[in-house]
Amino acid sequence: MIKVGLSSYSLERAIASGEMSVTDAVQWIADHGGSHMEVVPAGYDLSDNPELIDAIRLKAEDAGIELSNYAVGANFIADNEEAYEREVGRVMREVDIAARLGVKRMRHDAGWSDEHSVRCFNRHLGRMADACRRIADYAAPYGITTSIENHGYLVQGSDRVLTLVQAVDRPNFKLTMDIGNFMCADEDSVAASRRCLPYASMVHVKDFYLRHPARNPGEGWFPTTRGNFLRGAIVGHGDVDMPGVMAAIRDSGFDGYLSIEFEGLEDCRQASRMGLDYLSRLAKELGM
Repeated sequence: MIKVGLSSYSLERAIASGEMSVTDAVQWIADHGGSHMEVVPAGYDLSDNPELIDAIRLKAEDAGIELSNYAVGANFIADNEEAYEREVGRVMREVDIAARLGVKRMRHDAGWSDEHSVRCFNRHLGRMADACRRIADYAAPYGITTSIENHGYLVQGSDRVLTLVQAVDRPNFKLTMDIGNFMCADEDSVAASRRCLPYASMVHVKDFYLRHPARNPGEGWFPTTRGNFLRGAIVGHGDVDMPGVMAAIRDSGFDGYLSIEFEGLEDCRQASRMGLDYLSRLAKELGM
């Protein structure tokens, strides 16, 4: 059964400002109809903080919602072997945190670069795959499935994320598929989602407003790989074909977590509430 919930990242501004703690966020999501929370340490830190890890896990149990995923940053494009090994080791320690949280899914990045060309991707593919493979193997005894996400330009388009997932070649290494992030690579979200859904461990539901190059609105917008412009939107308000993507998810047989990830300019609590309401209603309408 599809489970609609929220990434704690959606409430990051309220958490970072001190208006809300991450445990408050757990209760807020439960109170507004979410069935799970994705743990994203933005606005708080879980490194060397076992008390907070336990508090989040216990609060979720008390609120009656699940912790669906643990999502952290990573970059395996390193200047030297020492830095590369240090980053792999750091992400393995993040796996330990995921295990303590009790989650069975963990997303980490693979690589960031100022150059986004396919040549750059191919040059670093082997090293990124090796790191992801080692971390997946480390996570396997915990019963954790690790994943990458389609974001960060270099590893964003559907061809590239599928290439990396297939190169890693581990049953517990998949894709956290962000339906909105395909737009950053100027891909159609419905078509790209259909391609990637067989490899998805969970789905991020994100929406964007789209403007074409001749219509750069300025502040608050960022460029796509081909020079279009995007701004984060409340789920259902932007230019992602939400009914089309949700139908693709239904038709694929995906049966798991849908995690709303809001990063627009609106108030994060109002936007998150509206997104949860919209996505829950749409899922019901589509028989999911």
